[in-house]
Amino acid sequence: LFVNFFQPSFKLLRKERIGARVRKHYATPETPASRLLASPGVADAAKEKLRAVLASLDPLRLLDEIRTMQRHIAGLGRGEQAHTPPHRDLDLERFLASLATAWMEGEVRPTHQRKPMARRTWRTRVDPFEKVWPKMLVWLENDPDRTAKELFARLREENPSAFRAGQLRTLQRRVKEWRMAAARRLVLSESDASKGRNGEVPDAALGK
Repeated sequence: LFVNFFQPSFKLLRKERIGARVRKHYATPETPASRLLASPGVADAAKEKLRAVLASLDPLRLLDEIRTMQRHIAGLGRGEQAHTPPHRDLDLERFLASLATAWMEGEVRPTHQRKPMARRTWRTRVDPFEKVWPKMLVWLENDPDRTAKELFARLREENPSAFRAGQLRTLQRRVKEWRMAAARRLVLSESDASKGRNGEVPDAALGK
């Protein structure tokens, strides 16, 4: 349903050869349903049925159901879940907010597993944000759209001599890891999607 009614695609119209080069011409991106509605060969009664189906669909709800069922199927494949449909979380506002960052962070499929990496147990430098990170977690949870640069400016206003301008990049990495962990927990609900629980973030965000 989502692909047929809400996901536009390009349709190849023709190819044009210019010497050794081939130039392809595409139609304006449309969904399969839009093409059927615009086609003169489709009966009016069929078009009315398509319009009725389209009016009854919610794209965000469909996306949420797709993710939920993908997660359930992945769990069945690992033998971790019973063969019953999962309960669906329909908090669509939170789901939509998560897409703003999840799409930038690479793989978000429930079946995707990161390659294991050797954990580094030593610290190469002192973490400048260790003492203030709990406070920053509160800021992020209250206003998730705040950028690392804005958070850093607020920190420097409260502690002018405690932070240097060169430490902004470290904070940006740490906030990015926090957003990745939050998005994965919300979209995938995987217990092992990230180590960022209870405000913790992977070592890469801590500059270890």
